[in-house]
Amino acid sequence: MPKIAIFQMNSSIKPKNNLNHIVTNAEYAASEGARILFLPEMAVMLDRDRKRAAKWVNGDGPRAVADQLSYCATEFGIDIALGSQPVAFANGKWANQSMYFSQGNDASVDPITYDKMHMFDVELSTGETWRESSAYEPGREVVAVEDTPLGRLGLTICYDMRFPALFEALGRRQCDAIAVPAAFTVPTGRDHWHVLLRARAIEASAFVIAAAQVGKHEDGRETYGHSLVVDPWGEVLLDMGDKWPGVGFCDIDLSRIEEVRAQLPSLANRRKIPN
Repeated sequence: MPKIAIFQMNSSIKPKNNLNHIVTNAEYAASEGARILFLPEMAVMLDRDRKRAAKWVNGDGPRAVADQLSYCATEFGIDIALGSQPVAFANGKWANQSMYFSQGNDASVDPITYDKMHMFDVELSTGETWRESSAYEPGREVVAVEDTPLGRLGLTICYDMRFPALFEALGRRQCDAIAVPAAFTVPTGRDHWHVLLRARAIEASAFVIAAAQVGKHEDGRETYGHSLVVDPWGEVLLDMGDKWPGVGFCDIDLSRIEEVRAQLPSLANRRKIPN
């Protein structure tokens, strides 16, 4: 029964500070017996001022983070699922990119990556407006990491959770768990966070692990928190609430996957719906 750790963060606009917190808590999580540390979306830098962020993103920042976390995974003996960080493309846009670092690889091996597919372009009734597509290029590939301590792990990011087709694709790949790192807004979080994540876990008959940002951030935004672990039946095993950043732990009973799939074989019963 592998133990996982979730670092619920209140990331700032300072990548060095955020990375130091991640390294410290990766070592702590490993010392407590966790096999994987899950981090939230934009764990290394949460900054809505894109001009200010560009110097770091377009420079050596993302590569330095990848090198450091690869080293930490090997040094501490723990896999690290970096929820995401911005990575520059040659066309001037960025990717919102998840990275998975395995403790079994040396520091020279590149992490497995997933680029967020669905761009958060919304206007909320609270007055919040987000146009992720103005800076970010959407990803085009479904990604699952083979042979993690949880089995096959599907990768998604935040707003992806609203698009069941992606989770159906991960379900067809027989993912045992799906990561959903997030920096969810407070208004949408109150109404949609728990119900959507529970639904995605039930539909995929898989564990859903959602590491989240929490609280008021240095760039002025406020995020919902409530990092969750949901089992394949839709039961919430861990809810870290909205009051504090920190590390939470959860033991994952992998036998639960086959137990649920035997009772409700929805993946096997799924049929192609005609247009």
